[in-house]
Amino acid sequence: MQCERLSEDGNSCDMHEACHRSAVTVFVKTYEGVGNMSEERFDCIVVGGGLAGLTTAYVLANAGKEVMLIERGNYCGAKNVTGGRMYGHSMEKVIPGFAKKAAIERKVVRERLSSVADGTFSTKEFASCDPQIPGGESYTVLRSKFDRWFAEQAEEAGAMLINDILVEDLLVREGRVCGVIASGEVMEADIVILAEGVNGLLAQKIGMKAPVESDMVSVGAKEVIGLSKDVIQERFELNDGEGMAWMINGFDGVCDAFLYTNHESISAGISMKVSRINQTEKSVPEMLEDFLEHPEIAPLLEGGKLLEYSAHLFPEGSIQKIGPFYGDGVLITGDVAGLCMNFGDTLRGMDLAVESGRLAAETAIKALDQGKFTREILAGYQKALEESSIYAILTSREEE
Repeated sequence: MQCERLSEDGNSCDMHEACHRSAVTVFVKTYEGVGNMSEERFDCIVVGGGLAGLTTAYVLANAGKEVMLIERGNYCGAKNVTGGRMYGHSMEKVIPGFAKKAAIERKVVRERLSSVADGTFSTKEFASCDPQIPGGESYTVLRSKFDRWFAEQAEEAGAMLINDILVEDLLVREGRVCGVIASGEVMEADIVILAEGVNGLLAQKIGMKAPVESDMVSVGAKEVIGLSKDVIQERFELNDGEGMAWMINGFDGVCDAFLYTNHESISAGISMKVSRINQTEKSVPEMLEDFLEHPEIAPLLEGGKLLEYSAHLFPEGSIQKIGPFYGDGVLITGDVAGLCMNFGDTLRGMDLAVESGRLAAETAIKALDQGKFTREILAGYQKALEESSIYAILTSREEE
């Protein structure tokens, strides 16, 4: 089921109200053995089928918990337009050896970092991180492909994944979140985990997230350009399975740019803080076009075929301005929790989403085993985050 109306955040197609009602009807008919959603109770409901949500559902299902994940897109990955670099350390904890099974594009073995002044690139190139470091490997991915693969793993583990449904509100009783509401249908759960993305409208409704501010979010726009495997490897001097990540700082004076080699395509785009948009007369698509036509970039894309254009918002701010991540009966994870950071030489978000999803699931498992879902019990998630690689990564360059 697909509706051509754009969603409020400008991502790929969203469904209008009639589509939501139809999707709910389809769900009820498909799961007749379960019964009406309002009569079914789950251990946990996860809202959002990105990396954070899928990780949460996968870990919970593997622990034998009754978990339902609700995704508003046509399928997991339909609305996740990031096509970039995933650091493997967090996925390794969830699915050891995932890179041999997953829908990855290439393993990053080389990196370029450029700064731009008056249109001129100053570039250094170096080998990627030491492969002997556990989890130090990174990979280029196309999220629409990777997330679909991950969704299959979650379903095989026992999670119930439902697409084409928008969760409109949270069910709250006596101050505790105990379910969700979609098109008037009520679904109850002991714990709700929000992995709904950058805008976090549900999290805002219960006071766990402030409205999005322009200095805490960036806009990214990219094109995926098809080229043959042999052409990519010749132009970037790569062998089979090898990839390159290239970050460009200060392009057009107000934005950063990036380029990643996929198996048979190139992901190339720009990003900039929303608060800086008034500092330029150019639109985001115009700046993207300038980047793709720059003499340093255009020859690498020559002869390619445009496969996809996409744009989206992503969080980018200070660790001091995010959290707390827990409430009575509810946890937040991934982008809605603000767990993303642009360091200039690399963008960290996907690995943080996976790590936070795993920690949220492990906290939920402990709470379910105890039969207690209060803030005091779920506060263990906050402690786990602060002791994890997430905080280490986000705070590693705060003083720079």
